[in-house]
Amino acid sequence: MTDSFTEQADQVTAEVGKLLGEEKVDAILCVAGGWAGGNAKSKSLFKNCDLMWKQSMWTSTISSHLATKHLKEGGLLTLAGAKAALEGTPGMIGYGMAKGAVHQLCQSLAGKNSGMPAGSAAVAVLPVTLDTPMNRKSMPEADFGSWTPLEFLVETFHDWITEKNRPSSGSLIQVVTVEGKTELTPAYF
Repeated sequence: MTDSFTEQADQVTAEVGKLLGEEKVDAILCVAGGWAGGNAKSKSLFKNCDLMWKQSMWTSTISSHLATKHLKEGGLLTLAGAKAALEGTPGMIGYGMAKGAVHQLCQSLAGKNSGMPAGSAAVAVLPVTLDTPMNRKSMPEADFGSWTPLEFLVETFHDWITEKNRPSSGSLIQVVTVEGKTELTPAYF
């Protein structure tokens, strides 16, 4: 992959187009993302902002464009936001900026003339911490009971794809796990 957004977007769009042709899919699940900290004074601010933008916004924007071409009418596009980005993120500025932009993209995709297929839904999930091998490795002393199991999201996405309890398009859905129990709640502004 290239370090140019437009080149990468064109490449991914072309490759997916070759793979799917005229076929339409029920869902496009953008689950890409990452984390990098740093405040405005950090030496790594620019590097981390760039990384977060690439990991969150490039993938979300490309997935959104793919949805306009390959998602069925009534289909589902999910994007990976973050609960933390509902507020200021002074210790992780790049992360907060990128995830906040994902939230805005999701809400824009719900609007009239967004280019999304008729009846489709764009929904962003806003977890706190996902229970992944990488997170366990980087935070071995953490309380894993407050982390959201990936299986929960898999089941949630399956339900939404089959239109069971699917939130309306543009929804930002907070995913919060406390003592091993995960709940979904809409974020309101």
